[in-house]
Amino acid sequence: MEGSGAGKSFEDALIDRLKTGEEAAFREAIRDYSPGMLAVARFYLDHSSAEEIVQDCWVTVIDAVQKFEGRSGLKTWLHRIVANRCKNRLRTANREVATDFSETLEPELANRFNSTGRWDLPPKLQFHDSADTLMENGALSDCLDKHLSALPETQRSALMLYEAHQHKSDDVCNILDVSASNLRVLLHRARQKIFLMVETFQETGEC
Repeated sequence: MEGSGAGKSFEDALIDRLKTGEEAAFREAIRDYSPGMLAVARFYLDHSSAEEIVQDCWVTVIDAVQKFEGRSGLKTWLHRIVANRCKNRLRTANREVATDFSETLEPELANRFNSTGRWDLPPKLQFHDSADTLMENGALSDCLDKHLSALPETQRSALMLYEAHQHKSDDVCNILDVSASNLRVLLHRARQKIFLMVETFQETGEC
């Protein structure tokens, strides 16, 4: 891909290719950006409806990318399209997003986090070179995937956008249409559940 635009970032080069209608560029974009778009959609809708919204949004993107001016990153732009489409569907269905923004944290975890929602005392994971440990780490990864899937949609979406997809907090608030304080609570709740899972796994070896 490096020859597709000297001096341009991968994303800028991809946008140029998308604007030319290159099919391979759309396949790459769908592969790379669909997981984040689905995370946004699942904040608002059930899984099947979220997948449908993401598919519909890609049809929109094929035409709308010609008007993309680069005022935000491509990822942020795509996520906002998904969020707006989800909000429109909810308004049409006269439904509201159910979220729990209680500030309460589990007492045993309250001192693990600082005022920004980051861990002050993160889990202590120990890695060695033995085959047994590599297998254990694989089991931990599987356990993490299981617990992420079990999180409430609102918490998982906030966590994935902020941590996995590396959006700034302001962008996550705009995409999910939540306040900064509400986002902090969603992240607190998601992190404390994942934290407990990791510590339990470390102590017992069980998920």
